[in-house]
Amino acid sequence: MIKIISTGDAPVAVGPYSQALAVNGFIFCSGQIGIDPKTNKLVDGIEKQTRQVMENLKKVISAGGSNFNYVVKTTIYLSDMNNYGLVNQIYGEYFTGNKPARVTVEVSRLPKDCLIEIDAIAVVK
Repeated sequence: MIKIISTGDAPVAVGPYSQALAVNGFIFCSGQIGIDPKTNKLVDGIEKQTRQVMENLKKVISAGGSNFNYVVKTTIYLSDMNNYGLVNQIYGEYFTGNKPARVTVEVSRLPKDCLIEIDAIAVVK
């Protein structure tokens, strides 16, 4: 069975997709960008966008019945790999327990010309 996960604590999807789906004990989170769900606007700069992305992911994963300790895989999409060090530092602040498997790639462009997008897969706890 597939369960759609949706929360008003994270930005609404900017396209025809769900914030996340729960399937067979896993939560598959769509990529989150640095949109503040209160203003529906992209925050400025790589540091603020990274923190907002992580907060948005946290809210979506929580709405699915889990938390960052149960994230098993993430993918980070960066518009500029020169931001890798700062992003890695901020990302590490959120994953203090189990460290998920991860891929980080530089891409030519992201939705709304944001600087970072992260998706995640978590186990329902």
